[in-house]
Formats: sequence, C-alpha cells, structure tokens
Amino acid sequence: MTDDGRRHERLPDPEWRVLESETEYDTGWFTGGYDLVEQPNGTTKRYFWAELATAVVVVAVADDHVVFVEQYRPNIRQTQLELPAGVVEKGESFTDAGVRELREEAGFAADSASVIGDVWCSTGVLRHRRGFVFAEGLTPVERDLDDNEFLSVRAVPVEEAIEWATEPPTNDATVEGVLFARDEGLL
Repeated sequence: MTDDGRRHERLPDPEWRVLESETEYDTGWFTGGYDLVEQPNGTTKRYFWAELATAVVVVAVADDHVVFVEQYRPNIRQTQLELPAGVVEKGESFTDAGVRELREEAGFAADSASVIGDVWCSTGVLRHRRGFVFAEGLTPVERDLDDNEFLSVRAVPVEEAIEWATEPPTNDATVEGVLFARDEGLL
C-alpha cells in the first residue's frame, strides 16, 4: 500500500486466487499495475488497475443554496460546475476531510457534517473509494487554495441544484453527490 500521506483503502482478501500482483508505475498521483488472477473456469487473466487516493465530495447548503465550484479541467479540456471535493489525508475521516475541503476550496466553515454516501468508483479499472458528505451551518472564512486550484465559487438555489449538476459538462462525483443528498431528503 502506498504511503504518500493520503488515505488509501485496504482491499479485502480476494475471492479469486491472485497469482501475481504487480505495480508497474507510480506517478505520485496514482499507481498503476495488474493482478494476474485465476478465474473460476481455471483460466488466468491480467486485470489492470489504477489506484487513486480516497476522496471526498461535499454537498454544502447555506441559505437555501448549494455551494458549487467552477473550474477548468485540463484532462477533459472543459470548465465544469462541481461540488467541492478533494483527497482524504491519511488518518482523516470523510467528514473531517469534507469540512477541510469546503473551507479550502469554497471558503466556508461548517457547523455540522455527516456522511451521506460511500462508493467504490469505476470498479472495472480503478481502486478508488469516494465518500460524500453533507455540510450545513456555513460561515464564510478565507479560502486556502492549492497551487493548482483556480476555482470560482457559485451558489445555486437548492431547487435547481440537480438540474445544474446534471447539465453537461458534468462529472460522476457531482451527479452522485446531489443524488445522495436528494435521496436523504436534504435537497
């Protein structure tokens, strides 16, 4: 398991026999490799994977508005309206990380935060767990952006949040976050 100061999830014991597990590269942001697995019919296959640190996504509500951030994503060459999100540091809970990311990216301190969802992402290729946190009781504070974060904060009325979040271009974390919040009766 990578020890880079970020939280990584321990995998359970495999149901299918793993004959070999190889890490082929480590970029400092993600690790990639494969597991050579014996399948139920006796054949073997390499299952390639990329591991990313555990992440958190924050659905924050203040004054009947959901807090979003707008940012350019060079990987897809588009600007997106997203929920605040980031990497969970080693030893942090989803709620602690969510409160920290909300403060850093959007400039809000939260009086309360609770986990509303927890998923493994793109399980055909990724080893990446993501938690979803609902935050409320927001107070404006100074933002503390990372060197590579160029974000604009946007407030969207609660009744329009799902429509805004699902309007292209969008991403899975934003859609999942607003749907978890809706299902919990929070939006």
